[in-house]
Amino acid sequence: MTKTAAIIGGGVIGGGWAARFALNGWTVQVFDPDPEAERKIGEVMANARRSLPGLTDVALPDEGEVRFCASIAEAVTGADWIQESVPERLEIKHKTFAEVQAHCAADAVIGSSTSGFKPSQLQQGAARPGQIMVAHPFNPVYLLPLVELVPGDAGDPALIEQAKTLLSGIGMYALHLKKEIDAHVADRFLEAVWREALWLVKDGIATTEEIDNAIRYGFGIRWAQMGLFETYRVAGGEAGMKHFMAQFGPCLSWPWTKLMDVPEFTDELVDLIAGQSDAQSGDLSIRELERVRDNNLVTMMRGLKAQDWGAGALLNQQEVLMRQGTEMGARAADLPADQPVPTARRTVPLDWTDYNGHMTESRYLHAFADATDRFMELIGCDAAYISSGGSYFTAETHIRHLDEVHAGAVITITTRVVLGEGKKMHLFHEMREGDRLLATGEHFLLHVDLETRKPSPPSPQIEANLVRFAQGHAQLPAPDGLGRAIGAPR
Repeated sequence: MTKTAAIIGGGVIGGGWAARFALNGWTVQVFDPDPEAERKIGEVMANARRSLPGLTDVALPDEGEVRFCASIAEAVTGADWIQESVPERLEIKHKTFAEVQAHCAADAVIGSSTSGFKPSQLQQGAARPGQIMVAHPFNPVYLLPLVELVPGDAGDPALIEQAKTLLSGIGMYALHLKKEIDAHVADRFLEAVWREALWLVKDGIATTEEIDNAIRYGFGIRWAQMGLFETYRVAGGEAGMKHFMAQFGPCLSWPWTKLMDVPEFTDELVDLIAGQSDAQSGDLSIRELERVRDNNLVTMMRGLKAQDWGAGALLNQQEVLMRQGTEMGARAADLPADQPVPTARRTVPLDWTDYNGHMTESRYLHAFADATDRFMELIGCDAAYISSGGSYFTAETHIRHLDEVHAGAVITITTRVVLGEGKKMHLFHEMREGDRLLATGEHFLLHVDLETRKPSPPSPQIEANLVRFAQGHAQLPAPDGLGRAIGAPR
């Protein structure tokens, strides 16, 4: 049965909540007096539809209906979850909760997106205090899974468990804080970093860009996959957390930061943290933790590389330099036309392997597609040409998987032109590790006008370059497997 969420306040956070619920199949009922609320939430929904479904390899349920209501009473009627995201003024929140509780079901969860108020403050004067709890998310709510769930001492145990279950059902992680505190947990870290950053800028130590780069090129990526304490556990080496704390604990008394109100560094504190760290990850050796960390870092940085952003942009810049002076950086005129063209030389990354321990079949196509892109670039179909309105589209592909290859292997791909005339380009790729033939890829492409999306002749220069290789490669013996169909040769 479809569940219903009520969103009270449709700003950036409220809109994110609406998208998270709706894209997970919930009916969403929104109240926001802003006349632009429907437009704003519609734009957030469009971004969420573009990104959230790609996180999972199982399709999300059919999108739920989003309704815009004329009153809080209308919005909360029949709601299983009510999310308050009104401005951070306690009197506004109290007024909102009073109206919500006057019309909602007693067994509905009422969550507040507040980043600063404690639940005991929110619950003051409420008809049913245990129904109201902090449910503090992070922007964008439709992508980031963390919700700080703080029910306070008055929290209803049944509703707390209900809240955890409902959040889990929409792909979120409820961090259940047993004690309330101003700004909860995550924002206290952010505030500490923010204050220190302000001092660094004020004192002329670093610019805003330099500070952002310190985070996104370094510890920010580590924290993203392992958090704070487990990162430091690994940094302690085989001796673990106690060694790390013994080595770096004295730094707490050094003037490394403007935030000098630190806890006394006692044996009891060391034992407490080391014990919790053992419970958290002690079943894995340091070497195992390092491998987990490295797998995660490679996957995240390669994701950033695909977006040409942050640490990924640095990798792309490095690749440009690495290609210079090698055959991978050569121009078409520098390459002999009567030899297969080198189009790829790369290492198989960690995230290209499957449950059998070798390169997964989709990555063979990935590698061959990259080789095709390199050949297109060689003959002049580069980014500038594509931006002018012409490109090649693949019409047919045939891959033969001849041998397995594992992470860390260096593979090379050479390319022959079987046919190159007019709109048509027929390529044959061979993938090797050393002398060992791993796979072949046969690809037929058509030149296309990107405005009409129909086949069209390429530029004269591209066609001339293509014909040059086609004529030269025609003098070579036909490669084994050319024209082969599934099963037996023709």
